[in-house]
Amino acid sequence: MENVYEMVNNLIDSQSTVFVGSVSSDGFPNLKAMLAPRQRENLHRLYFTTNTSSMRVKQFKENNKACLYFCDQTNFLGVMLTGTMEVLEDSHSKEMIWRKGDTMYYPLGVTDPDYCVLQFTSQSGRLYRNFSSIYFDI
Repeated sequence: MENVYEMVNNLIDSQSTVFVGSVSSDGFPNLKAMLAPRQRENLHRLYFTTNTSSMRVKQFKENNKACLYFCDQTNFLGVMLTGTMEVLEDSHSKEMIWRKGDTMYYPLGVTDPDYCVLQFTSQSGRLYRNFSSIYFDI
């Protein structure tokens, strides 16, 4: 199983894009491509930046169930993580993942009210490779 975690970590680190799944207010799945996580605590917690005013933030505040999907299209390799997404608006969280140049998206800087952090907490995962799937717990 150690090899599975190593493979998943390597896959996540090699991707610049992740697909983020949320649930709409009428119960339908919604999927969005986002930039890869800014920071992560192994597979347990992953952190993203986004706009507080976004539809996704509203959805996560109403229903925190979420999934992430990372894929390497060249090698036909993918991993889905399922868990919960929390919207963080405290200064510590915002400063933790702030990067130089973020004012392009958040012109008022790290204190911009339209800047927040999404914290994904994984519960389980599913790795797809070689035409088979491997389920694992986090």
